[in-house]
Amino acid sequence: MESPIVMSVIGPDRPGLVELIASTVKAAGGNWLESRMCNLGGQFAGILRVRAAEGRRDELLAAVAALEAKGLSVVVKDANGEASGDCHEVAIIEIVGNDRPGIVSQISNAFAKRSVNVEELTTECRSAPMSGEPLFEARARVCLPADCDVADLRSDLELIAADLMVDVSFGSD
Repeated sequence: MESPIVMSVIGPDRPGLVELIASTVKAAGGNWLESRMCNLGGQFAGILRVRAAEGRRDELLAAVAALEAKGLSVVVKDANGEASGDCHEVAIIEIVGNDRPGIVSQISNAFAKRSVNVEELTTECRSAPMSGEPLFEARARVCLPADCDVADLRSDLELIAADLMVDVSFGSD
């Protein structure tokens, strides 16, 4: 088997895009391994990992590049294995509070200071049920290195939460 590739795909959302990508990958001898896809502001955005059948890598790369002619922007990178870095423990961080600029910046800065790798991040702004005020929600799956002091990270996040008036919960995967 050929080594996997990771590709991002973005373009105006419309019915049939996932099928277009899936049939393109299949026709070129590719095997769809995993993906994350969504509609953001009317744009289809997806990232996926696929593997080419033996000897068909160039065919697969050409096929996905041809998606550009169908209105999609495609970026392809080799997936040469696992992520680098020392992952000692996986944690889930959930953030909920009134929306304001800087929440993601401050939280991600706390992670970066302690060499915490953000493996997955989902954010959303919506209207709060009772007040209708903009409510910010985030869920991060993070990888904690062995030398990360979890109590200090929790303290950093709680200080940010107090400053931003958001709630932060810290759990394990």
